[in-house]
Amino acid sequence: MERKINKYLLEWKNSPYRKPLILQGARQTGKTYSILAFGREQYENVAYFNFETNPGLKKTFDENIEPAYLIPILSRISGQTIIKEKTLIVFDEVQLCERALTSLKYFCELSPEYHVIVAGSLLGVAVNRESFSFPVGKVDIKTLYPMDLEEFLLALGERELVDKIRECFETDAPMPFALHEAALSYYRQYLVVGGMPECVEKYIITKDFILLRHMQASILASYLNDMSKYNKENEIKKTRLVYDNITVQLSKKNTRFQYKLIKSGARAAEFENAIEWLVLSGIVTRIHRVEHPTKPLENYRDIDAFKIYVSDVGLLCAKKDVVAEDVLYQSDDLDDYKGGMTENYVCSQLIANGYACYYWMSERGAEVDFVIQRKGKIIPIEVKAAENTKAKSFAVYIESYKPEYAVKLTAKNFSFTDGKKSVPLYAAFCL
Repeated sequence: MERKINKYLLEWKNSPYRKPLILQGARQTGKTYSILAFGREQYENVAYFNFETNPGLKKTFDENIEPAYLIPILSRISGQTIIKEKTLIVFDEVQLCERALTSLKYFCELSPEYHVIVAGSLLGVAVNRESFSFPVGKVDIKTLYPMDLEEFLLALGERELVDKIRECFETDAPMPFALHEAALSYYRQYLVVGGMPECVEKYIITKDFILLRHMQASILASYLNDMSKYNKENEIKKTRLVYDNITVQLSKKNTRFQYKLIKSGARAAEFENAIEWLVLSGIVTRIHRVEHPTKPLENYRDIDAFKIYVSDVGLLCAKKDVVAEDVLYQSDDLDDYKGGMTENYVCSQLIANGYACYYWMSERGAEVDFVIQRKGKIIPIEVKAAENTKAKSFAVYIESYKPEYAVKLTAKNFSFTDGKKSVPLYAAFCL
């Protein structure tokens, strides 16, 4: 399946300023697959080392982490000669070996001609531990997220539809009705399937939602296991409480995260470490309220007001045990849930395409779902699950801050009127 990360990896390989690359992200986002596919295509050979399946590797790094010492031994372990610039060296599940991560500093300083990529599912959590010595300034870092809707469509063989969506996005010309309806249908399928590559692959082959749900349940179980394995003992229960409560909060009309909904009397001090663990693991995304939509947005974020979304909308549906047919056929039974699910979808598309996301709320409670900086401009984004596009809060924002244009993501077709760019939900990746 075609992933956008491939373009980044090729640019990394050809860059004269290349450093060892850390590819991080939540479990099952396709890190190992993408790296190995890239290595087989762009290098003469790949030397792959997995610290989870081969724990004895750690002893080699305990002895010495300078490249001159490591390369001959790694060549022997892998059974192939590691050649400068022609072999891709891959360290997988590197969060299990602190000194392997530290060795990247020496690969950068002493042997930059070796091409090294490391991957890890819980690197954010691992490097936050006191015992880790992170090679600051000596590595390139990239996060791999679940497949966005564009990658999903490409996996389904719908390149022409993707091209047409992008064309209509740029010109604000409406999609032909048949294509618009087809794209909306794929969008609803994506809400159920999500962007975990293995889930996408199995869905394309089988179209079996029961099998898909079993696979998603397995991923969710692995997340719960990680919360126990890689967390402080006194934080495990809190972390699971927060994670289980996220889907509940997304079902509320006000999707802003509220501690009191976790349990009666809950306070930030009690659960802030649990939330931080979930964010660092890549399992969830946290976006903060921005008090004033002014550049730079980071300067105006309110650290005490935020929303939390699950990293993959398919896992969100699985965790909520949403029936696939209810999403595909827009059942009224999901009316209370559609808003949060749609916001979660849009957040994942924006994050996957490199945006730092915020939301805006006035002192009187007017709220805009997302605020991003796009091509140097501060752009508000209003999200609606259906074609109903009335939004008083959106009007308040526009009147107050007069953005160059505003984006409305709904089920409606493309258009541009009165400074508002109407974009169908399936085209969120175009932003």
